[in-house]
Amino acid sequence: MQKKSFRKVKAPGFIPMPMVNPHAAGIDVGDTLHAVAVPKDRDKQSVRTFGTMSRDLEEIVVWLEKCGVDTIALESTGVYWKPLFNYLIRHGFDVYLVNARHVRNVTGRKTDQSDAEWLQQLHSCGLLKSSYLPDNEQESLRTLVRYRRTLTEESSRFVLRMQKALELMNIKLHTVISNLMGKTGTAIVEAIIGGERNAANFLPLIDGRIKADHQVIVKSLEGNWRQEQLFTLEENYACYQFFQERIAKCDKAIEAELQQYAMIQNEGEALMKVAERGNEQASVKKKSKNAPQFDTRSFLASILGVDVLAIYGLSEISALEILAETGTDMSKWSSEKHFVSWLNLCPNNKISGGKLISSRLIKKKPNAASQAFRMAANSVQRSDHWLGDYFRRMKAKGGNRYAIVATANKMATIYYKMIHNQIAFSPLDINLYKQKRQQAKIAYLERKLQQLKKEIA
Repeated sequence: MQKKSFRKVKAPGFIPMPMVNPHAAGIDVGDTLHAVAVPKDRDKQSVRTFGTMSRDLEEIVVWLEKCGVDTIALESTGVYWKPLFNYLIRHGFDVYLVNARHVRNVTGRKTDQSDAEWLQQLHSCGLLKSSYLPDNEQESLRTLVRYRRTLTEESSRFVLRMQKALELMNIKLHTVISNLMGKTGTAIVEAIIGGERNAANFLPLIDGRIKADHQVIVKSLEGNWRQEQLFTLEENYACYQFFQERIAKCDKAIEAELQQYAMIQNEGEALMKVAERGNEQASVKKKSKNAPQFDTRSFLASILGVDVLAIYGLSEISALEILAETGTDMSKWSSEKHFVSWLNLCPNNKISGGKLISSRLIKKKPNAASQAFRMAANSVQRSDHWLGDYFRRMKAKGGNRYAIVATANKMATIYYKMIHNQIAFSPLDINLYKQKRQQAKIAYLERKLQQLKKEIA
């Protein structure tokens, strides 16, 4: 019986992928080795593995130059990509930092070499998009601001441990004062560590702003003075003071970095002159307990050119974190909608067959800038301005979480337009805003009434 022969027939509608970057390479980044892939016609061994030491990075550059590579795609793996990325940039390569979530390997065995080849193929066809990367000044500021945030979080943990130690001794100090590390709370904690046990002797330490009755304060400071809890209280207070010293030192480094950033942005113009222009009509905002001790508002106005702290709910530390994460060049996002999408503050619409399947947010941890906008949005829910009214309407519509995201979306849009167009914040009048909303609601109900009349008729 004669066997039938089968030939592979090319599909008539097949369109080959265009070669957008013919001189592209792909690098799979790791802690101990880097896998580098180049086009197969450039070397006998198109995929090579290198170490991660400085000499190994030099070998990577030499081999890429020998192979005629001019653009490179590498995955953002931890912090291991940063030394290699900086080294390649210094040698004139066009480097694409690719999000690992956007690059899926083909089916089959997964190795570093296959990942590098897959990156090289995708980048050759122009299918990869580089992640957002800050410039040198912003990178320096972002490193310091992120480190300060870590120090603040660690400091807060020791305050919680101090509160736990007091609670285990049945010292109900937190019921009469709102801030344990305020003026009154610090004085009482230091007195306890110093050996004071008589509750009445703490009364001279109470600040006049404390509204609680003195008898209630005395009752709250009567407890069971256990030695092990007194020891943990003293230790945690010492750790808290240590981290406060580190934060103060970090603030000095941030202030120096902001001074340099402002000089670069204003081409050497003095800070105070620019800051005075930015603060001509600025309202005075009370500093939060974790805010830097230097004049953050003047630096922000000098660097950004507008007073972003005029936005309702935006504090100094939040604005500083947003500056460190987003920089001053808003043109990196083509519109305010792209900016809000990058912050993950808008629906992730999934449409198939012409129907909206889902509009939920992408399930990922919000970056520091997104968290700052969310915190600012949460702080305006009891305010009497139009953003506060908007928050309450959104809360009635979809709950507290829904309202935070929706209001943060508004605030991020305002922030983008202020910096991109260099315009001051012009808040809406609350009465006009409410009147406009009422008119819109009346118009909506009238349309629904007309619709019901037609259905009955």
